[in-house]
Amino acid sequence: MDTKEKVPAVVPKKTEKKPQKPWVRPRHLLVRNIAFVLLAPYTIWRYGIKIEKFKEKEDRPYFVLCNHTTPFDQFFLGISIPGRIYYVATEDIFSNGFVSSLIRYLIAPIPIKKQAADITAIRNCMKVAKEGGTIAIAPEGNRTYSGKTEYMSPVIASLARKLKMPIALYRIEGGYGVQPRWSDVVRKGRMRAYVSRVIQPEEYSAMTDDELFAIIEKELYVHETEGLFKHKKRAEYLERAIYYCPDCGFAKLESKGHKAWCKSCGKEITYGEDMTLTGVPYKLVSEWYDAQKDYVNSVDTRLHTEKPIFTDTASISEVIINKRKQKLRKDSAIELYGDRIVIDGDWVLPFSEVTAAAVLGRNKLNIYHDKHVYQFKGDKRFNALKYVNLCYRHKNILKGDENGKFLGL
Repeated sequence: MDTKEKVPAVVPKKTEKKPQKPWVRPRHLLVRNIAFVLLAPYTIWRYGIKIEKFKEKEDRPYFVLCNHTTPFDQFFLGISIPGRIYYVATEDIFSNGFVSSLIRYLIAPIPIKKQAADITAIRNCMKVAKEGGTIAIAPEGNRTYSGKTEYMSPVIASLARKLKMPIALYRIEGGYGVQPRWSDVVRKGRMRAYVSRVIQPEEYSAMTDDELFAIIEKELYVHETEGLFKHKKRAEYLERAIYYCPDCGFAKLESKGHKAWCKSCGKEITYGEDMTLTGVPYKLVSEWYDAQKDYVNSVDTRLHTEKPIFTDTASISEVIINKRKQKLRKDSAIELYGDRIVIDGDWVLPFSEVTAAAVLGRNKLNIYHDKHVYQFKGDKRFNALKYVNLCYRHKNILKGDENGKFLGL
């Protein structure tokens, strides 16, 4: 007889998955209603905007797509559309310590990585949709610099299909005239914001993604060419958007009041109350902006590696996503070459290694390198756009796509 004691088999304990916390909370509706009472009158007064109520809204969540013209676009949308709205927002607002925690608690925006594919953001959108929340996103991902709706990624159509929600297309007209992205001031003029069309799931289920995207593009496309927009500082900080002179090529501009000028040749430009330009061969900023893109797309960046094209001064922080910003350098010398950025002569960020570059707000620059996000913040005249444009131009060339037109926005 075997006298050895039998050792009982160890049965591993089943690990129970923790139930996920809901994204949609009752407090978000309370916060929305309080904000509506407090901010709606101020928003309408500040922008002089006509905001049309979405009276046809059924008692169900929507996927709201809007064009992006001012920093107050989300308030216009919130005034138009009742109920809880969960805005898709870039990671920058989630990296400001306590302030970010407070924003997450009060309104729970859906974070997304700017200029990058983000599977987590898609999953979070699907979670919010399943819980009955309305989702809002600007497919451009950027406020317009020129008055024309910027590039939209076609993937927005496939996301809409995944969510299976009615699509509300929200147009903001006059926003560029009242507050161009490159300006610090709000001009006196006319604006309008409204839902232009609703596409029901049964309608877009019969469409291809290309057909659906074509409708989204058409409905959200706005090109500001008319209207009177009054302010004594109409041209100030135009240099945040324009870094090209039709006579000099790459150039630095400066501005004051209703005038701007090229620092190389002295050419003077006047920005009128009707948004028209005098002093350059372009009627509107949008025409100048397009000429600037054409010029960049004609440049072989490989020929601009010996001397910097531009020099700036900026402070640099590392963005610790969902936590904070950590200051790395203050008042650094920044050199922009055709193939790289050089900081203080000893830190090089080659465009071949940069995964993405983006402009945030009026003129902050984010550079995505390896697993790091570096944010450059210059003075009020700092032009972040040129870094993004030249980075993408060089990347297009490296890919063998020298005729590629996309420059990051």
